[in-house]
Amino acid sequence: MVKKLLKTFAGGLLAGIAIAIGGTVFLSVENKIIGSLFFTIGLFSVCVFGMNLYTGKICYIFDNDKKYALMLPVIWLGNLAGTLAVAGLERLTRIGANLQERAKVLCETKLNDSVWSILILSIFCDMLIYIAVEGFKNIPHEVGKYLALFFGVAVFILCGFEHCVANMYYFSVAGMWSWKTLLYVFIMTLGNSVGGVILPLLRMAATAKKQ
Repeated sequence: MVKKLLKTFAGGLLAGIAIAIGGTVFLSVENKIIGSLFFTIGLFSVCVFGMNLYTGKICYIFDNDKKYALMLPVIWLGNLAGTLAVAGLERLTRIGANLQERAKVLCETKLNDSVWSILILSIFCDMLIYIAVEGFKNIPHEVGKYLALFFGVAVFILCGFEHCVANMYYFSVAGMWSWKTLLYVFIMTLGNSVGGVILPLLRMAATAKKQ
C-alpha cells in the first residue's frame, strides 16, 4: 500500500512539474495565443508519459473503484508539491523576478474575483480537459489525438477558465499564498471536479437511452 501511495504521489509530482513548466512558458511570452499553445507542453507530457494529473484523473472516477477515488487526494498533493518545487527554484534564478511580476497581476485578478465566478470558470475548464484527454485516448488518428490536447488546453486558457494545478503554480511563483488563496484553490478543485464528471455522466446517460 505504501509503495502504491509513493508511486501515485511521484506521478502527481511529475505532473505538477509538467504543468508548472507550461505555466512558465505562458508567463514568459508576450502573446497570449502563443503562450496558450505552448502551455500545452504540460498536458502533452502528462498524457504521453502517463503522469498523474488531478484534473485529468477526476474525469474517470466513475469508471473505477473506490481505491482509484482514494488515490485522487494523493495525486492532488503530488501536483501541489510539483508546482511548489518548480516555482521555488525559478524564483532563485534570473527569470524569477519577471515571472513573479507577471504572475502577481494574474493572481490578483483571480483573488479579486467572486467565489461563484471562480467555481463556474473552474467547471468549464475541466469540461475542456475531459475533451482533451478523452480525445487523446480515443481518437484513432495521430494528428487528431494531439489536436485534441492543443485545442482543449488553448481554449480553456484563452477563455480565462480556472485550472487548479496551473493556479497552484501561479500563486507559488507570485508568492501569494494565504488562507484566501488556499480557499480559492479548493474552490477551483471543486469546480474542476464537477466539470470533469459532467460530460462523462451525460455521455453515459445518452448511451443508456439509446440502448
